[in-house]
Amino acid sequence: MAENNVMVYAETAEGMLTAMATEGLGCGRKLADDLGQELSAVLLGADVESLAGEAITFGADKVYVVDDPLLKDYRTDAYLAAMEKVVNEAKPQIILMGQTTVGRDLAPSLAFHLGTTATLDCIDLTIDPESKQLLRTKPVYGGNAQAVFNSETNPQIASIRPKAMTPLQPDTSRKGDIIKIDAGLDPAAIRTAVLDRVVEEVAGIKLEDAETIVAGGRGIGGPEGFQQLEDLAKTLKGAVGATRPPCDNGWVPDTVQIGITGKIVAPDLYIAVGLSGSSQHMSGCSGAKTVVAINKDAEANIFRQAHYGVVGDWKKIVPAFTEKVRNLLAS
Repeated sequence: MAENNVMVYAETAEGMLTAMATEGLGCGRKLADDLGQELSAVLLGADVESLAGEAITFGADKVYVVDDPLLKDYRTDAYLAAMEKVVNEAKPQIILMGQTTVGRDLAPSLAFHLGTTATLDCIDLTIDPESKQLLRTKPVYGGNAQAVFNSETNPQIASIRPKAMTPLQPDTSRKGDIIKIDAGLDPAAIRTAVLDRVVEEVAGIKLEDAETIVAGGRGIGGPEGFQQLEDLAKTLKGAVGATRPPCDNGWVPDTVQIGITGKIVAPDLYIAVGLSGSSQHMSGCSGAKTVVAINKDAEANIFRQAHYGVVGDWKKIVPAFTEKVRNLLAS
């Protein structure tokens, strides 16, 4: 297989390219330029052909479209077969996906079938100037360190942590090729079926999209405390997150958990209230640009991770801070 391009699996949702897809295309464009290669995008799903032009505006030179009713919902067997078909035709050197529910399943499955490797949850991707291989940086040891991986097998597959890469500004003047591929799927070979779909109810800003997050830990003490965090988050036009203990105790929904076993976020401002700063939690917010910690324990690990810290009782600090922010915004 003569590898000749960088490929991005461009995930879609509700008839649109996801933010993760545009971030992947932005990263893929830089890698392709460094290699002097084309950037291709892959659209898998039902009724996704109309999004091909948008993928081109975000940096793709070619878009491979596999549009099939059997791809309406993500199922490993179907998507793996379709992706393999595209890879065999396009012959990419590098394949990028998002570190999403789909990407975390599809990337290693595809790597196994292609006899290569996959590196998941990357926060930086570069091209080695000598070997021209993909250098993949990812957090290890619960986010306490970072390691750089490479491989000698192609295609080189990596998944990208959300918010780790920056999308390009869309350029509507860009031109590209749209290539349709017949999925050729056998319904009998698809061993799973989607029986029901539950839509997550989100009031306000989604946690993954919030530029400001106010996160609480065990030290908040109960659901009443999270109401005060909600007041601060609303004032800052942000969202509320939590560590695992508050979710396990039922103080807040599991959908707001941040960390290795929760959601990965990268806001501009992360206010950590009453949480210790365990590596499991911090690995989920290590991409935050600014971390502010509020904790009565001056020795808490969170202060080693924070850019700014306040030692004291959050029950006094948070209401006062919220009121101050309101006054500043009103003036």
